[in-house]
Amino acid sequence: MFLENVRKKLHEKQSLFIGEETAFRSAVLIPLVEVDGEWHILFEVRSYKMRRQPGDISFPGGRIDSTDPTPFAAALRETSEELGVNPTTVTLIHELSPYIASPSFVVYPFVAVINYEQIIHSYNKDEVEEVFTVPVKWLLDHEPSMHLVSVEPKPSPDFPFEKIMNGAEYKWRTSSIQEWFFEYDKYIIWGLTARILKHFIDILK
Repeated sequence: MFLENVRKKLHEKQSLFIGEETAFRSAVLIPLVEVDGEWHILFEVRSYKMRRQPGDISFPGGRIDSTDPTPFAAALRETSEELGVNPTTVTLIHELSPYIASPSFVVYPFVAVINYEQIIHSYNKDEVEEVFTVPVKWLLDHEPSMHLVSVEPKPSPDFPFEKIMNGAEYKWRTSSIQEWFFEYDKYIIWGLTARILKHFIDILK
């Protein structure tokens, strides 16, 4: 009886990874737009008035609220708020694999087609400084540069070293993060946006 119950529970829908339920969850749209007969990807430059990451380049999207029925619904809501896009005019192409930055932060990306003409006249100037597009062909033909960032654990002052082997002499494992840089015209796309973008372009290749 116990094993049957365990088997039943494990066959039920589980979280994507341990900690997903309590993680900071965001959803973004990778917007495909047609410009002069050619497919581009649209990006936002975050308003310089924003408290977090002013001037950074990003995809439309943001935090998943408790009222959002799905991550895609959150991406649509945020895209509508930032770019003034009517959600009913957005065509979903496919969901990408989630980007798990850490056990406490996950991003759900979606590839979708939106109307460029609708955006350039309606984006929210309080959140978006400007929008620009990059041809998909250019992204396919140009490799981004990569630089490493070292990450070293730093225990809190009250960490209980007495409970672990070797105490304060414990050898923490260090790691490196790959930071990708796409340089197009005057724009530099890097960070989380570049990681998701590279994953998408690699799939297309």
